Amino acid sequence: MKKIVILSNHHAYTYNFRKEIIQKLIDEHYKVYVVLPYGEKVELLKEIGCEFIDLPLDRRGMNPITDLKLLLGYYKIIKNIKPDAVLSYTVKPNIYGGLVCRLQSIPFFPNVTGLGSAVENESMIQKILVQMYRIAYKKASCIFFQNEENQQFFQNKKIAIKKSRKIPGSGVNTQYFSLLPYPSDETIEFVFISRIMKEKGIDQYLEAAEFIRGKYQNTKFHVLGFCEENYEQKLQELDKKGIIHYHGMQSDVREFHKKSHCTIHPTYYPEGMSNVLLESAASGRPVITTNRSGCREIVEEEINGYIVEQQNSKNLIEKIEAFLALNYEQKMEMGLAGRMKVENEFDRKIVVDAYFEEIERGIGEKND
Repeated sequence: MKKIVILSNHHAYTYNFRKEIIQKLIDEHYKVYVVLPYGEKVELLKEIGCEFIDLPLDRRGMNPITDLKLLLGYYKIIKNIKPDAVLSYTVKPNIYGGLVCRLQSIPFFPNVTGLGSAVENESMIQKILVQMYRIAYKKASCIFFQNEENQQFFQNKKIAIKKSRKIPGSGVNTQYFSLLPYPSDETIEFVFISRIMKEKGIDQYLEAAEFIRGKYQNTKFHVLGFCEENYEQKLQELDKKGIIHYHGMQSDVREFHKKSHCTIHPTYYPEGMSNVLLESAASGRPVITTNRSGCREIVEEEINGYIVEQQNSKNLIEKIEAFLALNYEQKMEMGLAGRMKVENEFDRKIVVDAYFEEIERGIGEKND
């Protein structure tokens, strides 16, 4: 039986965005091992048929000691399993997984899920990470990019790539995120779904909510997500004033799409491809987002949503007002256009097929 190891940094992302790839591999008689820190969604991964290996990982910091432990952990696990291929997601699994696979001559398939702030901005850390990418990716069988800009960055930095392939982000499961009936518009409801941090545009969203609520009484602004930064108190205060409705982390965002008329995602974080926007559009909801890679690919201006300048609350308010000025049918049409776009360009099946094709090819080349 062929064996695949998947290196990832988070149980929920792995289950929510990779389960179809994992299912396909298991259906094709691969044994799949997932290596990541334990969380509740691990139990669902086990139910699918995965072997789970618990390995702690600090997602955000750069501590040489914990990173060395991670590298050695990967080395031991991969040496012990002797997989036919390794798939990895996000910066640390990509870099350290790549180094280990290169040392052990194992076909390696990293997915660049966005550059992250440390890589996007010119700095000493960027130089170090670029050098590490050069070493880790040199022998990678195929590197998956989620947007053009990330692919271009690698070319500009002369990071040698044997083979790469652009895929539509993680894609979206269009059956799970099915087209929802558009809600009645006595009250127009907006939703922000994200980790709550400055770079995801929470400040711009809150400013816009305050202005719009003051001017249009028939509006509601929801905030969903886990506070990564110190926003809890501010959100609770605005909730008390009735400017927003703060719901914290939610396990099923579809319940909010049912009553929402539009998703607002004013991010300036280095995204790969925004799953929030893909899921919203798949549900038949118009979207308002920023003009940056990983977001603008999902929006056709005034067809299925609006694009705003990054960190520009005034521009965001203008686009929200443009949306409010549409009649009910126009809003609904916008949502339907987003659904069609997702079905044609971002269905997760496209991603699963691309992965399976490259894995089979990579393993075949190794065995030749």
